[in-house]
Amino acid sequence: MAQQLWFLRHGEAEPHDARPDAERRLTERGRLQARTAGKALKAIDLSIHVVFTSPKVRALDTARLACEELGLEPIVHAPLADGFDVDEALALLAAVEGDQRVLVVGHNPTFEQVVHDLTGARAELRKGAVAGVRVRGGRGELIALLQPRELTAIAR
Repeated sequence: MAQQLWFLRHGEAEPHDARPDAERRLTERGRLQARTAGKALKAIDLSIHVVFTSPKVRALDTARLACEELGLEPIVHAPLADGFDVDEALALLAAVEGDQRVLVVGHNPTFEQVVHDLTGARAELRKGAVAGVRVRGGRGELIALLQPRELTAIAR
């Protein structure tokens, strides 16, 4: 039984010195990236079953905007803010029964490292990018890597 873990890196956010890190908001471009990611995932008919998000404002808003398109409600998962690693990713999948697709919304460099640890792939996740990993027996296979430009083309 294979599960899929999908990663959505938050959209473009305010500069680091604009406010405390956890409170940084999406820019208009970041809001567009989030909506576009949701539209693109819907357009490719990817059935996401559950969405977990970092509590940091930029990730939470990305999740909410993408989920509006997917008809889902994101669940705040504190480890996605800091400390998310391959063991935490596998624990999330273990908590979801059956052949499910889980979307996590969060941050780099964490997401790139988890994708690497699962698959061995070096995948660059730009702001607003999506990666999909099929997981079997604790090992993963990179099945999709979509940058914002590609998501925009799909969403049209």
